[in-house]
Amino acid sequence: MAHSAVNRPTPADLAAAAGTTIPDVLAPDLRVLFCGINPGLWSGATGHHFARPGNRFWPALFRSGFTPRLFRPDEQDELPALGLGITNVVSRTSAKADELTKEELRDGGAALVERVRRNRPRILAVLGLGAYRTAFGRPRTTVGRQDETIGATEVWVLPNPSGLNAHYTLDALAAEFRTLRVESARAVAAGRAAE
Repeated sequence: MAHSAVNRPTPADLAAAAGTTIPDVLAPDLRVLFCGINPGLWSGATGHHFARPGNRFWPALFRSGFTPRLFRPDEQDELPALGLGITNVVSRTSAKADELTKEELRDGGAALVERVRRNRPRILAVLGLGAYRTAFGRPRTTVGRQDETIGATEVWVLPNPSGLNAHYTLDALAAEFRTLRVESARAVAAGRAAE
């Protein structure tokens, strides 16, 4: 679905968004907390996560069955009602994730752990293999469920949905998200059984 022209930031809007932050989409006890690397300039300018046209987060969410229809970035506040949320490893916006320093990623990883402990999602899904490896000091991590947890929260690593990630097509990305959706339903059922 195309973004409306009304929401299209100007070059000046994008330049002004550099280094800003946008609020998380967060609530306690979510089923899945999706974690981007950091917001891009489109997100900073619009205030919406994964806002840049060409980012495949929203289509992958829909194709994998997490959402009943294709949501637009400006509908992000509807996610908590579905048990979903969004945060980032690093909160500051940048034109590209490779502008972040290793120290920023490590500090962001520590802050993310605290956010997860406070909000207790069933699953944390970090969207970006390289960022996860750096932020959590796990250089050999692969995509999928990780061995470590944060408290009772399972940790998953999924591919970065940015349109710049040529290693994954939208179909391949949606397949990884679908595996997570099936497993998140299992985790929720197991959690209810334990209560």
